[in-house]
Amino acid sequence: MVLLGVAAVVAVVVRGGDATTATTCRRDASRVEPLSASTPLVRDAAPERQSAVQVWVTTPDRSELLHRRDPVRFGTPADPGAPTVVVDPQQELQQMDGFGASMTDSSAEVLHRLDADARDAVVRELFDPVDGIGLSFLRQPIGSSDFTAAERHHSLDDAPPGSTDLALERFSIARDEQQVLPLLRRARELNPDLRVMGTPWSPPAWMKTSGSLVGGQLEDDPEVVDAYARYLVRFAQAYADAGVPVDYLSVQNEPQAREPDDYPAAVMPAAQQAEVIEALGPLLDEACPGVGILGFDHNWAVHRADAAAATGARPLEDDYPARLLEGPAGRWLAGTAFHAYAGDPSAMADLHEAFPDKGVWCTECSGSHTRGDAEEKVFADTLDWQARMLTIGSTRAWARSVVGWNIALDDRNGPHLGGCGTCTGLLTVHDDGSLTRTAEYYTLAHLSKFVVPGARRVASSSFGTTAGNGQVADAAFTNPDGSTALVVHNQGDGAAPFTVAVGESSFGYSLPAGALATFTWPASAAGGPGVVAVPLEGATATTEPRGEGSAAALVDDDSSTRWTSGSAQVPGQHVDVDLGGPRRFSRVALDSGGWTGDGAASFAVSVSDDGERWRQVAEGASAGQLTSVDVGEVRARHLRVASTGSSRHWWSLVDLRLYRAN
Repeated sequence: MVLLGVAAVVAVVVRGGDATTATTCRRDASRVEPLSASTPLVRDAAPERQSAVQVWVTTPDRSELLHRRDPVRFGTPADPGAPTVVVDPQQELQQMDGFGASMTDSSAEVLHRLDADARDAVVRELFDPVDGIGLSFLRQPIGSSDFTAAERHHSLDDAPPGSTDLALERFSIARDEQQVLPLLRRARELNPDLRVMGTPWSPPAWMKTSGSLVGGQLEDDPEVVDAYARYLVRFAQAYADAGVPVDYLSVQNEPQAREPDDYPAAVMPAAQQAEVIEALGPLLDEACPGVGILGFDHNWAVHRADAAAATGARPLEDDYPARLLEGPAGRWLAGTAFHAYAGDPSAMADLHEAFPDKGVWCTECSGSHTRGDAEEKVFADTLDWQARMLTIGSTRAWARSVVGWNIALDDRNGPHLGGCGTCTGLLTVHDDGSLTRTAEYYTLAHLSKFVVPGARRVASSSFGTTAGNGQVADAAFTNPDGSTALVVHNQGDGAAPFTVAVGESSFGYSLPAGALATFTWPASAAGGPGVVAVPLEGATATTEPRGEGSAAALVDDDSSTRWTSGSAQVPGQHVDVDLGGPRRFSRVALDSGGWTGDGAASFAVSVSDDGERWRQVAEGASAGQLTSVDVGEVRARHLRVASTGSSRHWWSLVDLRLYRAN
């Protein structure tokens, strides 16, 4: 995995034929320092505000755009009928690398149309973690993509037609030094914790079967594979020497794309990508230790256009990422990268479950609309889609990053040479120098301004879905300084009241329809946890009646899935959980999620060591959507919650959670 923070300087040599390049390839402690754990995320001199819960909101109608509202405090009364979002900072999940986009050739060109002061103000707004939105992850094209202002595409080692350059004597990043690298260096000055990923849209043309940057694939020749691996290392070395260390490399953008629209691309089957990775891994290990390799770098699912263009000679591989991870190349991979143009984030969650020691990253997405839509609708639709699928959906699916596409484009969605004509930037730079901040800017800002590299996602109950079900969805993070950031999206068409609970503390709030919000509070604001969660890995559940949904919803740690009796409540209905072994617990939480009226009218809680002989440890009645039942100090393998009363309402549960005294 990539090393976070400042690493020691190590000099290495990578040889390419007769060419030799010496470089550190690492973060240089003499140039920058990482963000410290004590650095405040948001500057605010007022102690009373620092101890409260800060609130920032963006609404679909743009009446609020990352607007800082008045703070709220733990203890603020909540709507008793509202769902409760339970945040548990003690249950740490994946570490976050950052959030950002790409400083493409086009983005750099557009920003350089501004005068120096205006350009620097924009870069400060984008990357400064205190006075700006703190973008912290950049995915940089190696050579050109479709977003270039040049008259023709280029790689970093172009050779005359019919010739080769196996020694990489023509390798150069001089073109990047004109506009891209100065902006990257300034971004890194502003945010020393900035992560950088390098991705080629195509190998150099002389390495390909087509002899062109457009179409074809890498030659099936060991010398060419070796040269390509050295080419990628040279990029990492050259960027480090230029003051922009690289943290990750992938070896081909969208390797399953079958019909590129006149822009750099290459088909790269999984077996060939594995071959490149096996050549690249040892070279990086020697030349650039700490630079991670990310495999795949394509969509959550096969795009319909790629499927339509697939042939017997160029088949698609639905299991491409798994093939990489389970084969010999897997040892060299930090994990896999995904794009958001087809499928949904569950692909990342599934891969995490299959390969829990490997990371997943979401590394490209642009917009959710087509040209010609009304501007107001574009903003609202994009805010909704990206909040569901990226800001919350991807981070809850274990992604360590959320990365858009172009940082800035002009108001004609360019300049671009082939490729996407409907992609948008985080910023639109108009001919008169004015700026428009797109919805993509805000969906990233609600993360990047408040969740720093090195933060951990932590457990939180979320009731919304990536498809959108009208409920409240969220993702929670704990920063290195101990502060918490909770991002909440109201997926509904009306105002949504809800409660946020942390340990024994809580506060109530309400968000307008479609709003995206971030809540932050210091470690001291919520007080002590009081109780700690008991892990339910390996637990299984059964229900009587079978009802609707799945009994597995009770123990899947997913508050958007539900089991329901499917009929009116009567005595004797029950849910049983086999914990897989004896567990100690003192509290049972019964969560009905968005179905706030479906709690058990009255119930009894019993435990058993063998699933046959039961002893009752508590009884009660539901107190709304979330009911916590103290059962004393219990050690048991089996748990039963049985209905003891009648109600015309169905009995619904989205989660059953156990806690013990801290």
